[in-house]
Order: sequence, then C-alpha cells, then structure tokens
Amino acid sequence: MDFKPVRRVVTGHDTSGRAVIQDDSAASRVQRVGGAIGPLFHEVWNTQATPAFIDAASGEPPEAGVVLAPPKNGTRIRVLDIPPEGDGIRNMTPEEAAAHFAEVGAGHASNAAKEGSRHALMHRTETIDYGIVIEGELVLIMDEGETTIYPGDIVIQRGTNHGWANRSDKNCRIVFVLIDGEFAPDLKA
Repeated sequence: MDFKPVRRVVTGHDTSGRAVIQDDSAASRVQRVGGAIGPLFHEVWNTQATPAFIDAASGEPPEAGVVLAPPKNGTRIRVLDIPPEGDGIRNMTPEEAAAHFAEVGAGHASNAAKEGSRHALMHRTETIDYGIVIEGELVLIMDEGETTIYPGDIVIQRGTNHGWANRSDKNCRIVFVLIDGEFAPDLKA
C-alpha cells in the first residue's frame, strides 16, 4: 500500500517578531510498527511540558524514534495509517502483541494476555487521547462493547483499555492528539 505523506506546516517568528511559516514539509519521523501488518506512524509534533514553551523559532523537541505515549507533562500529535486487519493480527499471541507495543516503548501497555481480552492489540495508556478519523473506518473495541467510527467522528479515549480493528478492505487514516495524564488512585491497577 502506498501512503500519502503527512504535510506539517510549522509557524514561528522572524527576528522582528512577525509571524512566519517556519517549515512546510512532510512529517520527518515515519515508522511502521509491527512489521508488514502493522500501522504506519507519522509523528507530527510533541511538546515536553505544560504550559508549552513558545519561543521565536525552535523546532520540535528532539526525540529518538517513535514512542507511543506523550512525554511526561507533554503532548503528541500523530497520524496513523492502519491497514485492513488480517489473520496476522487475529492470530497474534500475547507475546507477539507485547513485542508489537515494545517497538514504541510501551510493552507494558499491552493487555492481550489479560483474561477475556477481546482483541490481540488491546492496550491502556495513562493519557487522554483525541482520535479523529479522516479517511476510512475503524472499530473501537472496549472491554465491554465496540463501535465503528467514520470520517469526521472523534473519539475521546480516557485511559481505558481498548483496541482498534480495521475490518474494512481499505486503509484507515486517523489523527491522534495524546495528552499526558494521571490515573485516579482507583484506576491505577
């Protein structure tokens, strides 16, 4: 499958303090996770703190590779291209699922080994995530229930155990904005 690059337009300020377009190019960090059957991550931007530091012309805070969660007290925006799900995911073992998440520094997030898991890629992160489908469709799977989301639909993911399944025959492109969070004491386990 060919995937359209994700265009990133970054604004900043010139030496006189006037607003300028600082960068207009494709997202530079792109990585397929989980081999040929996995999603393609287009890392767009991250912030390292809240409030985010705004200066005249620095770029995105540096990061090595792709990391699932946002930085502590920070945010992350990414675009995911999720191909149609096949037997490779449907027959994935819990160990393979954990390895899939370990590629993005989140092996601990995988819950596929949890008794009663409804999908091989069920996971949970200590974040608030806004997911906006822009192309295709995707099934959001919860411990109890599931729903299909379509272009223009927005999911607010609040640190819950969940999985994503592309049960269609076309790619799904979804934008995620991830915000670092903290579980209430009764939800930490």
